[in-house]
Amino acid sequence: MASLATEEARWRETAKRISPLAIVDLITRQSVIARLRVSTKADALAELAKKSAELIRAPDRPILDALLARERLGSTGIGGGVAVPHAKLPGLMTPVGVFARLEKPIDFQSVDGRPVDLVFTVLTPEFCGGEHLKALAAVSRVLRDPEMSGKLRRADDEQALYVLLAHRISRGLSLTI
Repeated sequence: MASLATEEARWRETAKRISPLAIVDLITRQSVIARLRVSTKADALAELAKKSAELIRAPDRPILDALLARERLGSTGIGGGVAVPHAKLPGLMTPVGVFARLEKPIDFQSVDGRPVDLVFTVLTPEFCGGEHLKALAAVSRVLRDPEMSGKLRRADDEQALYVLLAHRISRGLSLTI
């Protein structure tokens, strides 16, 4: 296994090649789930870890472990029916996101006590630093916008959700990280 210094150097070199990165680059049509059927927070995180693993072609267990470790620090349910589970992952070379609209809202121990039905998972390289927080803030602003969250809740399928997210994020809420 590469040393932390080697991983950090590799990330920094990759970041130079891919910068600037817009938040819209976190998701693709393949990273959007229109009707995720889960009944618990743990089930939701497990499914999001599986989807993330498919996208980055990696095992899902380390992703799930990282998401669960972050949740133990405090819920990522930010209120308004929205959660933004996130983690930094060793070996990840570029940030990745997965958006899911849940079929039925679930308890996520959110700050406002409301159940969650919109979830945007953000995974960043271990050495991403402040960019990780900037990405979370931008995603949170988009999802907590009442007009946007309403549109996401009414969208028919993955394509419609992706278009909404890509359009909204690219119009005034994009962020270069």
